Amino acid sequence: SSALLLFISIMTMFMSGVVAIFEYDLKKIIALSTLSQLGVMMFSISLGLYELAFFHLLTHALFKALLFLCAGVLIHGAGNTQDIRSFGGLSLNFPLVTVCMNLANLSLCGVPFLAGFYSKDLIVELACQYSWGIFILLMMFICLSLTVLYSVRLTYLSFVSPYGGGTSISVCESDYSLVGPVVILSFTSLVSGPILSWTHFPAPVLTFLPAFLKWGALFF
Repeated sequence: SSALLLFISIMTMFMSGVVAIFEYDLKKIIALSTLSQLGVMMFSISLGLYELAFFHLLTHALFKALLFLCAGVLIHGAGNTQDIRSFGGLSLNFPLVTVCMNLANLSLCGVPFLAGFYSKDLIVELACQYSWGIFILLMMFICLSLTVLYSVRLTYLSFVSPYGGGTSISVCESDYSLVGPVVILSFTSLVSGPILSWTHFPAPVLTFLPAFLKWGALFF
């Protein structure tokens, strides 16, 4: 049964990652990203790492809530459009939301010392210790790189690329009821990782791996 759960979770991570790369709806991309992370949690459970799955659930809840709130501010400010092709250059109009959304995206990708890193990297390293064969490891690393791909694509199309000619863009960052929760959640997505890992796991975890596996997650 654990092998079946492992296979289903890996396939879920893979398919949701691939679909997110070809999606243009802002909310759908974030929703598919959530599905991908649920795959990571189920993958963790299938390896018997229940505490780690719960830990990833908590950290992921914080930065994914931040992502959804940032998406809401962008949709509201860009004249209620969800199509990221009509966005572009929003970093000029939404500097604060841009910073917070990129913080959440980096946390999702597992950039060191942000919240997502503490749970995701631990799951990956312990999965490398379990000898499930090269196929599962390779699929896991491919799914990690897919996460980075759709996050970078979302950031590029929303904030970096030229303006897509959508509807009129209003600056709604002066509305504190919109920006306030975003700032608070940004703070939690910075510090929740270490704080939860210190309270969750009383003893430090040492994982001994060959160098290429140790660097694998960061490389991908």
